[in-house]
Amino acid sequence: MADEPDPHDGPAVPPVSAADEDIAPHVPDEVAGEPEAGEDIPGPDAGPEPAPERRREPDERDEDDRGYDDLRRVHQLVNNNFYGVVDASGAAFGFGAVSSPGLAPGTIEPEEMNRALRFYVPPRPCFDEALGKLRRDAFVVLTGEDSSGRGAGSLALLREILGGEARLRSLSPANALAELAASRDLKPGQGYVILDYVGELNVEAVQAYSIRRLGEELARKGSYLVMTAGGTTRRRLALRDHCVPWRAPDPVELFEHCRDRLPRTALAPDIERELRERVGEQRRPADIVAAAEVLSREGAEKALDTLRDRCRELVRELFRKQPCADDLIPLAALAFLEGIPERTFEKQCAVFAAFVRDWEQSGEMPAAEPESEGRTVLRGAVAQQSRARWKERAVGLVTTEHRSGPSRNAGRGERHLVFTEPRVREFVIAELHDLYGYELWYPMRQWLAEMALVGDLGTRTEVARGVALLARHALAEVDENMLKVWSEGLISQRVTAALTLQFMCDTEHLAPQALYIALGWTENSGPRRAVTAAMALTGRLGSLYRLDALNQLWSLTQRGERIAFSAHRSLVLLLQSAEQDPEHALLILRYVRTMIARAARGSKERSIALRAAIQLLQAERPEAPEPVTAALLRTAPGSARHLGSLWVDVLHSGHRSRAVGALCRTLVQLRDDPSVTGAVRELGEAMRNAMSAPQWAALRHHLSIALRHPDYAIPGARQLAQVLLGSLRGRPPGSSRRTTTSLISTSPFPSVQGGRST
Repeated sequence: MADEPDPHDGPAVPPVSAADEDIAPHVPDEVAGEPEAGEDIPGPDAGPEPAPERRREPDERDEDDRGYDDLRRVHQLVNNNFYGVVDASGAAFGFGAVSSPGLAPGTIEPEEMNRALRFYVPPRPCFDEALGKLRRDAFVVLTGEDSSGRGAGSLALLREILGGEARLRSLSPANALAELAASRDLKPGQGYVILDYVGELNVEAVQAYSIRRLGEELARKGSYLVMTAGGTTRRRLALRDHCVPWRAPDPVELFEHCRDRLPRTALAPDIERELRERVGEQRRPADIVAAAEVLSREGAEKALDTLRDRCRELVRELFRKQPCADDLIPLAALAFLEGIPERTFEKQCAVFAAFVRDWEQSGEMPAAEPESEGRTVLRGAVAQQSRARWKERAVGLVTTEHRSGPSRNAGRGERHLVFTEPRVREFVIAELHDLYGYELWYPMRQWLAEMALVGDLGTRTEVARGVALLARHALAEVDENMLKVWSEGLISQRVTAALTLQFMCDTEHLAPQALYIALGWTENSGPRRAVTAAMALTGRLGSLYRLDALNQLWSLTQRGERIAFSAHRSLVLLLQSAEQDPEHALLILRYVRTMIARAARGSKERSIALRAAIQLLQAERPEAPEPVTAALLRTAPGSARHLGSLWVDVLHSGHRSRAVGALCRTLVQLRDDPSVTGAVRELGEAMRNAMSAPQWAALRHHLSIALRHPDYAIPGARQLAQVLLGSLRGRPPGSSRRTTTSLISTSPFPSVQGGRST
């Protein structure tokens, strides 16, 4: 819808300030409302559309609504972790640690780089080979195993050439090389890194000619690019000549290097010998650095405990005993359903056992035990005292916790089965993958698909966590046999697929893969996968790859109605989730401001941008019926300027009534908080500076009328409005007279959870 003419419209939207110019939204080639690949499009000779087809779109919209409700509930439960650090494979023994600099695209400050390289030891000779290529070609690709120190190596190479005070720029791992090769905006003397490069969606996007031109442009400007990637990148012809196989440094050499830079601890000869032996068995530099730090801080015994990793040894010992199916199946099920109520787990475990039994009865080998064992999965099940057997089957690995139920059942605690340490779950899945083949994983995949389809939200969330852990060891299998199928299934499956991608971001080398998969679902893969992609680009994935997520969601807003609707809801969900991260919230507001400013007045693009803006202004916090705008004005310095610009744009459109209502709700929410007076005053100044005198007078009049509505006529709201606008008295222009009901919604809090239109 084009902008609605307003009698008080002033000049066009003011230009976005220089501070916002670093945002470069992707401009999609598609036009809103065009048919989508995979949709049933009637041909020219088609007759009248049957009634069921006419109902299909509303039915699918309702299904998508349920999916977004599920997403919002999961985000609300784990929101505290969304904007924390990414941990897992790059961390010491799986414990939480600061994520590698450069994992999230953006600027890498010198302090971050120097902190990451505090204990760095260049691996020889690959470091020297890579440095030579980088000096010669201005471009090098470090290939090799995950967790071998490639990321730190990329920073060390650029520091060697550009110096320790250089500010580096990390680029997106998906499509960044094609965009950089075609870009004319390479900055002189800049260091660029692309960590865990996964490739381009368009396989023709980067050819040898483009790579050569990129190298020439980098060299001409005195800039350098280092990429890290898996070993398969060496087989890509365009990149082959730029690859250097990477190796981790010698573990004992790295350990002694760390000890030299930490407070020294005296060691008995036998303790030192064992430490060196254990260190020599390690393959990840991060583990060795962690052991050296523990040694310096807590002593030799703690360091040895860390290196021995008793938790991993317990899991390996259990599997060395070759557990029978009666023990293996519950343990495997728990790896994908940890933490759900025990009674629910037992039911789902029985379903898994039935899948295994059906597979065995098909004539194949049993899933988990030798033929000579002579036992079936369910023999004597009633007499087995299955709950008591956890004390025998998983000593030191599994325990029970009493947890309260949600909401009105909060006083009713029940037992939940959990692993004794979070890492046990990862180790169990790793052993299952390493030791068992098709005879276990075929019925396992069937069972996981069943859980993704019919399980409750808690069950499906844990399935997503487990599948994300499995992706660390079998990404191709997870993508092909699970994610690809679920992303086009029913809404329960699609939510599970979206959550899996978000949980994959807990592992540094899988985060780029999750982004790549989500972006692939938007490319000619049908409307269902596009909606699943929009869901996936919220939460962790949208927080880590912020600009990629915004660009892709904005592109989806230009597509068919169903996809565009979902993209708008995802934008709102991003803002709702970003409330605890002011920097991310401000980026979203700046992005939408920029898109409005770039769109021509009356254009379809501007109508789409204004719709996004009003939904953001109406959004409520996930955990409370109050506007997100109020929370941002309290906690995010600088938000007033961006919110003011958005409100001005929407007030001069067909969404004026909703904009006034959103402003009233914000004032009502903030009325008893003296600390926000300055932010409200700043909001009013931002709006006044962007409006003409007649527009400002009209807003004062409209707001004065709206605040008489019973929903907003609350003590304190009018006084805060006076801080926003000054005196509300004065005779308004005749052309601005409207009734209260024509200006605002009669509901004080319209339903905008997850971005639903009102």
